[in-house]
Amino acid sequence: MTDISATQLSDYLDDAITLDSLRSALNHFSEEQKHQFKQQKSIIDLVTERSQFIDQLLIRLWRFYGFEQQPDLALIAVGGYGRGELHPLSDVDLLILSQHPLEEDVANNVSALITLLWDLRLEVGQSVRTVDECIAVGKDDLTVATNLTESRFLCGNQQTFHQLTVAINSPQFWPSETFFQAKLEEQRVRHARYHDTTYNLEPDIKSSPGGLRDIHTLSWVARRHFGATSLLEMSHHGFLTDAEYRELVECQNALWRIRFALHIELRRYDNRLTFDHQPSVAAHLDYHGEGNQAVEMMMKAFYRILRRVAELNKMLLQLFDEAIIKHGTRLDPIALNDDFQLRGNLIEATKPALFQARPETILDMFLHIAQNSDIEGIAAPTLRQLRTARRRLNRFLIEIPAAQEKFMELVRQPNALQKAFRLMHRHGVIAAYLPQWSHIVGQMQFDLFHVYTVDEHSIRVIKNLHKFNDPEHHSQHPICCEVYPRLIKKEILILAAIFHDIAKGRGGDHSELGAVDAYDFCIEHGLSHPDAETVAWLVQKHLLMSVTAQRRDIYDPEVVAEFAKQVGDEEHLDYLVCLTVADICATNQDLWNSWKRTLLAELYYSTQKTLRRGLEKTPDMRGRIRHNQQLASAILRSKGFIPRDIEVLWRRFKADYFLRHTHKQLAWHAQALLKHSGDKPIILMSKKATRGGTEVFIYSKDKAKLFAIVVSELDKKNLSIHDAQIMNSKDGYTLDTFMVLDPNGKAINENRHVGIIRNLTKALTVMKSERKIRRAPRKLLHFNVPTKVEFLSTKTGRKTMMELVALDMPGLLAKIGAVFAELNISLQAAKITTIGERAEDFFIIVNETGGRLTTEQQQLLRQTLILTINKHA
Repeated sequence: MTDISATQLSDYLDDAITLDSLRSALNHFSEEQKHQFKQQKSIIDLVTERSQFIDQLLIRLWRFYGFEQQPDLALIAVGGYGRGELHPLSDVDLLILSQHPLEEDVANNVSALITLLWDLRLEVGQSVRTVDECIAVGKDDLTVATNLTESRFLCGNQQTFHQLTVAINSPQFWPSETFFQAKLEEQRVRHARYHDTTYNLEPDIKSSPGGLRDIHTLSWVARRHFGATSLLEMSHHGFLTDAEYRELVECQNALWRIRFALHIELRRYDNRLTFDHQPSVAAHLDYHGEGNQAVEMMMKAFYRILRRVAELNKMLLQLFDEAIIKHGTRLDPIALNDDFQLRGNLIEATKPALFQARPETILDMFLHIAQNSDIEGIAAPTLRQLRTARRRLNRFLIEIPAAQEKFMELVRQPNALQKAFRLMHRHGVIAAYLPQWSHIVGQMQFDLFHVYTVDEHSIRVIKNLHKFNDPEHHSQHPICCEVYPRLIKKEILILAAIFHDIAKGRGGDHSELGAVDAYDFCIEHGLSHPDAETVAWLVQKHLLMSVTAQRRDIYDPEVVAEFAKQVGDEEHLDYLVCLTVADICATNQDLWNSWKRTLLAELYYSTQKTLRRGLEKTPDMRGRIRHNQQLASAILRSKGFIPRDIEVLWRRFKADYFLRHTHKQLAWHAQALLKHSGDKPIILMSKKATRGGTEVFIYSKDKAKLFAIVVSELDKKNLSIHDAQIMNSKDGYTLDTFMVLDPNGKAINENRHVGIIRNLTKALTVMKSERKIRRAPRKLLHFNVPTKVEFLSTKTGRKTMMELVALDMPGLLAKIGAVFAELNISLQAAKITTIGERAEDFFIIVNETGGRLTTEQQQLLRQTLILTINKHA
């Protein structure tokens, strides 16, 4: 392979500058860098040489376009390019600087130069300004000011560039105090975009907390205030120890290597380590293993780097604050005890080697944080001491008896959930205490359901439990905000939250394995056997309530009775509902909605009634039917309907219809049906959100493929079905109810109702749906979800219950409906659950005679579904 280094470009292009020759030079250079990267060449050399190569290219083009003849013009590198750092897809940020506005012919040449750079597929960011314009824009725009701070002269008039540097280095341009505070706010906003955690499953190498931007922020502040142009110069000002300087450089280089590997793999600029690119980046970085092992190893190393950078960033910005804002003055400390003191809103250790001498005092510090709401964080010198002590620990803190007592005291502190546990996780203290936790730090979860690593998800479960103490969250979590405050032993729930996913990544059932760990931990920490058993039960059953609510027919008394039997009593039910809601909300910020809240509430209250009535007593179904009919009839009579007409209509319907609908739904349906004449289908859509979604009621003559046509039409409108009640009248009409949500998980806007009703009516009239097959989102293509069909046993045996797991491809439900129609299978109810990339759907079905499917019919259905779904996957 031809080696075209930056210094050889001029020779390579001596004859002529053409688009093809420039592309050839760039391609050869990029290929050589890929080869050098795989040969483990220094990443510093690689990013520097790429910057130098682009320098030479631009200087040559500057001459080619005759800009040397413009006496006051200068070409300036700014931003990352100004720092001399370029990755394969990095932006080449340029400033064409002049002392006066450009004449037309010069402006045309500038435009031609930029167009050529775009044609070379360089990511160019450019601005053409006078010195005065730069200063004026920079004063109003922090990003521009930051880019100008990193200006680097390439070619042209040095005097023009000198005028700029004098102006931007002036204290009047951006006073260092103002610049520092603006950069702090900029970082706070950026971190919030990534949920204030380094542990996102698809992190951004540059912008995530602990990423390259956190290092840049330190450099920008140090440059503005101290004039330090590098990390090394920053260390000379006494803010960084030699070891911390080397650590920061090591972290930066590691992040550079990951970013370089990602850019090799991409065609367009991006810094996100997405699921589909993680395996190839891991391969470039020489991580190997079966399945996802290579990615897991790479990502765990990556998260360790982010945490180290985040800690150093936090520590140094605190020291900068003292130097820049407080001008070196420090508040007088307030003693908390012999070991700790409060300085402002930061806690400090009073002794320089406290944590090394008595490691258990690390937990004392977090006890103070939990007990004192004035404490906002840890002082920089103490954080530095904590980092040192943590690395020198030769055993886990749990092995120290005094530490065990302090940990349980922390768990029982009411305010520990809000701040102390979050800081303990951020600074590696939980991992230093609990061996099992250390194994899940940075543990990946390869799905589109979770957005955080296992440890970050678990810490957010704990944080969510604290919200249940706050009346402000009552509208979002009404049951939990009523239940949680009255729990006598909240530590049971907190320990269950810590352990509920702690066995992930080990293989086997993580709920079973985690339950064993939880029980042993509780006994070791002095809990009674009954309390230890409750914690272990919660860990083992932490998915039971969400699975039952979302994937079972919770209007079936048998389902509720079986769930109540597993729960046992109201105390366990209260613990479980709190853990379930906290778990769901910590999985994905967009996951919790009023639909899930309603499902869990209905299951909670149904189970509570069953437990209070007694598990051995069966509910009075006839009484419930009469009650619903009486209330619905009262509504209808008040609207002028004749009781005799209501009675005649309801004689056509089966008992299940009155059990599975509220009296308001019965009245709503009846109003439309009593006014209806002819065979045209009736489509109703609820104007108000029902259980968090929009209820679609369909009345039509029962026909084959009806379900398939309905779901196909709804799919065309990009709507998702979450629940379906499929019922037939005694005289051959359907009484189908679909619970439908829009792509944002909300009820459908009312202005869409007319169009949806019109399309459904037309499709059901002609019994045909012209469905265009939508492409699967790119992110789904990375996942392999084997299609599985399982048939569940029932007590009565009159119906067949089926579970289907498959990749959640567009049109999946329509395919399933078409198979049911093809095999003369009638659907009676469905629960549609999407968990990231997985569809986990539940169906109650019967054969053509209205009975349960035979073994042969089940086998045929399984084979046909798998074949049909996989055919276009």
